[in-house]
Amino acid sequence: MHKLFDISGKIAVVTGGSTGLGRAMALGLAGAGADIVLVDHHEHNDTRQDIHALGRNCIQIIADLSNDEDIDGIIPKVIREFGRIDILVNNAGMTRRKPILDFDLKDWDDVLNLNLRTVFRLSQAAARDMVKRKYGKIINVASLLSFSGGIQVSAYAASKGAVAQLTKAFTNELASSGITCNAIAPGYMMTKLTDAIQNDPDRNKTINDRIPAERWGTPEDLQGAVIFLASKASDYVNGHILTVDGGWMAR
Repeated sequence: MHKLFDISGKIAVVTGGSTGLGRAMALGLAGAGADIVLVDHHEHNDTRQDIHALGRNCIQIIADLSNDEDIDGIIPKVIREFGRIDILVNNAGMTRRKPILDFDLKDWDDVLNLNLRTVFRLSQAAARDMVKRKYGKIINVASLLSFSGGIQVSAYAASKGAVAQLTKAFTNELASSGITCNAIAPGYMMTKLTDAIQNDPDRNKTINDRIPAERWGTPEDLQGAVIFLASKASDYVNGHILTVDGGWMAR
C-alpha cells in the first residue's frame, strides 16, 4: 500500500516553497521521496537545508512571480537541471485587505496577477513538458474563498474562485494526456497571511466556533493532501478541489 504514496525520484516544483504552507508541503513531498525545486522571491536557506537532511536533492530558484521574464525562465531551468518536471505545486499567493468600495486597481491587479495569471503561466509551461511523457501532477492552492466571497478581500476571493475553475479547465484538456490537475483548498491556517484575523478577537472567535475540529489548521495539515495528489494514489482524481479545513465547509 505504501507504494501508492511513494514519489521517490519525482521532481516537484513548489512556488513560495520556503515559508508557510509551501514549506510544509515541500517538506512533505521530500519526505515521500521527491527532489524539490523551491521557487521563492527571496533566498531562504532553512527549508533547503531541511530537505537535504531528508536525503533529497533541492535547489532554490529566486524569481519575481509578477515579472514575465522571471516566470518564463523557471520551467526551462528546472528541465535543464533535472531533465523534466513531474509535479507542480502552485502555492505562492498574496492578499490585500480593503473594503470593496475603497479597493483600488493596483491592489486588484497585484493580487490577480500573482494568484491567477502566474498559476496559469506556470501550469501551461509545465504541462508542455508533461504531455511529452504522458505524465504529470499539477496541484493548485485554492481557498475556502473559492466557494465564498469573504470580507474585505474581494480580489483574493475572485482569484481563488478562478483558480478552482482553472483547475477544472486544465483537467478537461489534459487528463487524456496522463496529467492530473487538482487543487487543495486550505481552511483557516495559522500563517502570516492570516495574522490580521488571528489577532482580531471577534473574528477569531467566530471562525473557531464554526470549525468542527475546534482549531485553526497548521501548515503541516496539508502534507497528507499534497502527497496524495502528487502520488499514484490519485491517478484517477481529476479536477477536484480538496478542502482541508477541519470541517468548516460541512457547517
